[in-house]
Amino acid sequence: MTEFNDSSYLTNTNIPVNDVYAAYHNLWHVERAFRISKSKIEIRPMFHFTRRRIEAHVCICFVALKVYKELERLLKLSDINMSVDKVLALARTIVTIQMTLPQSKQTINRTMLMKRHQRIAPLFADEFWGTR
Repeated sequence: MTEFNDSSYLTNTNIPVNDVYAAYHNLWHVERAFRISKSKIEIRPMFHFTRRRIEAHVCICFVALKVYKELERLLKLSDINMSVDKVLALARTIVTIQMTLPQSKQTINRTMLMKRHQRIAPLFADEFWGTR
């Protein structure tokens, strides 16, 4: 990391200058998270009046952002070169059928992946969602 003299940044803390610079340099991650939560996850202001409901709303928003970011990470890790938004839009077109066999009464579920779904097909493999 680049060294800075003490006059490069002015703060009201005793944090080392290089740490201040690194934190400021990574601020875009926080700004992006807010942008995602407002636009992609469509979190809008809610009017709650009890502490419990406010905390629940904040928790739900955080979990939604975390799920979005985790899917983004898994897509990158799996070399699926699509945005989360495109993957979600494509996934909405996938159909799963459920059949109950007449004699055994066994229920079978089948996800119908078409040719257009091949780019995201790994997401539907059972082994994909193991520990990564």
